Amino acid sequence: MTDAPGWTRLPDLACRAVGGSVVWANDELFAERENLIRKPEPEYQTYTFGHKGQVYDGWETRRRREPGEDRAIVRLGLPGVIKGVVIDTAFFKGNYPPFASVEATAAKGYPNPEELTDWETVLPKSPLGGDQKHYFEVSARRRYTHVRLTIYPDGGVARLRVFGNPVADPELIMPEALDLAALENGACITGCSNMFYSDPSNLIAPGQATVMGEGWETARRRDDGNDWVEVELAAPGVIRLAELDTSHFKGNAPGWASIRARDARTGAEFDVLPRTRLQPDTRHRFRVEHDAEATHARLDIYPDGGMARLRLFGGLTADGLRVITQRYLDFA
Repeated sequence: MTDAPGWTRLPDLACRAVGGSVVWANDELFAERENLIRKPEPEYQTYTFGHKGQVYDGWETRRRREPGEDRAIVRLGLPGVIKGVVIDTAFFKGNYPPFASVEATAAKGYPNPEELTDWETVLPKSPLGGDQKHYFEVSARRRYTHVRLTIYPDGGVARLRVFGNPVADPELIMPEALDLAALENGACITGCSNMFYSDPSNLIAPGQATVMGEGWETARRRDDGNDWVEVELAAPGVIRLAELDTSHFKGNAPGWASIRARDARTGAEFDVLPRTRLQPDTRHRFRVEHDAEATHARLDIYPDGGMARLRLFGGLTADGLRVITQRYLDFA
């Protein structure tokens, strides 16, 4: 398959940028396991040798001289429902594994790798080729916290991408004070005018952006319009504080921005933030005086440019807390 499936537009639940971690691998002699979940696309430099051989941007195990297979365990940065996985063997040509499988499990708390049990197969043993991306749709209907990649019998994998929908644990939610637009709480992007340079999902990702490429940036406009992005909130709530972060965007920050919220249940709309001037490379925070409930929020930037993060802090309504709880129970 050459065209990326639609589910690759979903968040990568395993990515290091959202808190994922490769917590264990039985072997990583030639290339480190941590490379598996790096956000950047794999790179290759010809004739770049370390003390263990050619340096690869991926995970590579030694050549097996006995029966068996190699494994790596990833703790998902965003626990959730897996919709598809990508196993990328970029630049591994004579040393890629001919087969791979993926299992997943749901664990409470923060167990050690050896304490993880009840693994379920989400991708059965499947053939791989060298130097290419392999797209596998997953039909699982559970919330998972960890995945285990098995390669048969050995070799190298550049990246493992685990795309899906994050599902928050209601026990870790503070209903009266949370970021209603956070990806990790269950918010998602539902519309966008332009994503030429980067994905709008970056806007609601965990943590602070460390470089400009970790935000959302549009192409330069040559008309009289403006760019926008819409977020479906994690659950119905009341927005109390808006944060618009233009960090790292210096010559390409929007000149102005506004936020308008709506309640999809009633059709009501209201301004969260009127059109307001922004500064480059700055975290802007604005108090919201409106007490209306919202399910969606639309950020308009004028006329174009880039934004590192959008945060909409507030509280869940009683209905919102029920939505968060039921979503978790549906996939438990």
